[in-house]
Amino acid sequence: MSQQPLAYLNPEFLESEDARPIRILSEYLEPLRRFKAEKIQDTVVFFGSARVDSRERALRELRTLRARGVESANAEYETELHKSRKAVEWARYYEEARELARLLTNWSLSLQSENHRFVVTSGGGPGIMEAANRGAREAGGKTIGLNIRLPFEQGANPYITDDLHFEFHYFFMRKFWFAYLAKALVIFPGGFGTLDELFEILTLVQTDKLSKKIEVVLYGRDYWDQVLDFKPMAEWGAIAEKDLESLHVADTPTDAFERLRTHLIEHHLEPPTAQESSAPGIAKTRG
Repeated sequence: MSQQPLAYLNPEFLESEDARPIRILSEYLEPLRRFKAEKIQDTVVFFGSARVDSRERALRELRTLRARGVESANAEYETELHKSRKAVEWARYYEEARELARLLTNWSLSLQSENHRFVVTSGGGPGIMEAANRGAREAGGKTIGLNIRLPFEQGANPYITDDLHFEFHYFFMRKFWFAYLAKALVIFPGGFGTLDELFEILTLVQTDKLSKKIEVVLYGRDYWDQVLDFKPMAEWGAIAEKDLESLHVADTPTDAFERLRTHLIEHHLEPPTAQESSAPGIAKTRG
């Protein structure tokens, strides 16, 4: 009789429907172990579009397109040219996310702490996520990437700290780690995924499911004023005015940094409570 593998070493079982709870638990325990080993106490999370490129790459694409258009100008070319010009315009958000992450990381590195504080964290992919990780790395700090495996567009960017690059299968476990350690969020222009992540956190704050005060900065008034208007929700009574107290708008890296720093000093640089100090490196959540 051939020897059977132990259940926890059996790939066929671990990949089965019956083992789904084990896979879910793994996406909690494995990051938890690494965060403790790296002494990550808390984070500032950057959300935003994966489709925003750096100014350098956007300009290079525009120059290439213009050179090709000399010989092949047509309606399709004009559409591509418009998109490429828009990409150059949107590149400001990449560069400003990069600068904000650099400012925040420089400041966090100056804090006297045994643990790493307010570590810049992103979804690990391209666009705004890459810009945030890049700025933090250029400042010499650790930076986290919580990447999700998708069939398109979401390969991990090269600026994530090696031991803090995480790959998730389950969206809800990835969202858990965004919320669990975050002390602040910066929401750059983005699409459905960005809005989903924003409203997830706002709902947790509204329903008192997070045990710490979180600052939410909407970055880019021109964009967000067109996309979001919360006033009718308050006027109709769907939300309370106080639900918007943690939501602010910024238009420059300096303004966003000053708001973040003020919030983090006021609410998260006090001496830890006995309960908080019982689990170094990991923030507390309700439940």
